[in-house]
Amino acid sequence: MPSGFVPDPSSATSAPVVIRMSPMAHFATGFVALGLLALVPAFPAWGMALLVIPAVLSVAIARLRTVADRETVTARTLLGSRTVRWDGIDGLRFAKSAWARARLSDGSELRLPAVTFATLPLLTAASGGRVPNPYQ
Repeated sequence: MPSGFVPDPSSATSAPVVIRMSPMAHFATGFVALGLLALVPAFPAWGMALLVIPAVLSVAIARLRTVADRETVTARTLLGSRTVRWDGIDGLRFAKSAWARARLSDGSELRLPAVTFATLPLLTAASGGRVPNPYQ
């Protein structure tokens, strides 16, 4: 928690902030499916099995998200989710990938799906100021 942090009592009952991938990403999975459909006549035995790839991508787009409220942050992945209290997060970092990683008190890292540098103001509001706003 940053030094000098004073919680805002008016935001104590604020709703959780949900950060997701854009639904427009489903169009990309449609183009992947069209490309794979070209392989079905050439390789009928396993060409149809390749169409599972765009379906899994579409499910991932719908499922991957980060939900943050005043007390916790939850990273939802394709197969599960993990919730961590803000007190257990030492800081955020951005690696070569576009999504943020939370550095936890125990030294491990938690990838925060769909959290980019541009969405940090949303986390600032949801965390009650625990995450600094880089744009101020």
